[in-house]
Amino acid sequence: MLIGEVARRSGVSARMLRHYESLGLVRPSGRTGSGYREYSARDIRRIFHIESLRSLGLSLREIGRALDDPGFTPSALVDDLIRQTRERIAAETELLTRLRRIDAADPVGWEGVLQVVALLQALGSKSADARKRAALSSGDEVPLPVEALVEAALSETEPNVAGALRWALARSGDGGPALLAEGLGSPVAAVRERAVRSLAEMPGGEATARLRDALAHPDAVVRGYAALALGSRGVAEAVPTLLDMIVAGRNDTDAADALSMLAGDTATADRIAAGLVERLAHDAAGAPARGRLTQALAGIPGATASCALVELSHDEDRAVALTATYLLRLRDAR
Repeated sequence: MLIGEVARRSGVSARMLRHYESLGLVRPSGRTGSGYREYSARDIRRIFHIESLRSLGLSLREIGRALDDPGFTPSALVDDLIRQTRERIAAETELLTRLRRIDAADPVGWEGVLQVVALLQALGSKSADARKRAALSSGDEVPLPVEALVEAALSETEPNVAGALRWALARSGDGGPALLAEGLGSPVAAVRERAVRSLAEMPGGEATARLRDALAHPDAVVRGYAALALGSRGVAEAVPTLLDMIVAGRNDTDAADALSMLAGDTATADRIAAGLVERLAHDAAGAPARGRLTQALAGIPGATASCALVELSHDEDRAVALTATYLLRLRDAR
């Protein structure tokens, strides 16, 4: 078979076939009487083998070695190709992410593009000061994409930088609550905590809805931050979690303050007081927990809380009785 026919059937150009021949990859088995290259069925099979190996990313030198070295073992080469491919995919994915974030910022002109690139680079800097400056400057002229802010907030370990990132997220507009809610599903506890703390500082109804969902989260830390944030927003659904926090002694002072903020009307105040009394009567509540629950009654107005304190002033636990008596005196002095 002549070179033109081989090129047509194999899809490999005549020029490339000549290049293969110059490298010694393919050697036509014969020549016609006119001196034209003539390829045998075996030569054509070898051409297809070369093309198959090229499709895997092998260089022509590696292909020659694979086809001609009887002792060649492909496993090491394939492993190396897998590594190279993964590195290439990672690099391309990183580039695609960067381009999408630049596009999301919707910069005006090349000056705007360069500003976004500089901010994104600063956000990924090893310098905490550079990361903080990038977060604080977001929105001044060119806003950082919310996706980049969320990613940075979920990975930031420096408290001051984390605070700046939460501030920037709170000003970033739409998209933040949904992305942060995804962070609540992380297998890493620290990431879940960063996600809920950032979500707690996000304004708006969507953030509140995501925090409501977080009240059912299996992580007590996530539930706690969500309950504190919801308490400050006047969401009474947080009450059971806030009561649990007081019993457990986990941010109990903040939880008591949140309950006090929620007790703005008589019905809610009585409900909170009844919940505290119920936890006080529970057999599993030890002395420290009963003391914290008694103290929490101080910030709850209304007759139900007052009656509970009167009863607790005669409690068998002297510390509880003294605390209740002191709180009653304070109420009487108001």
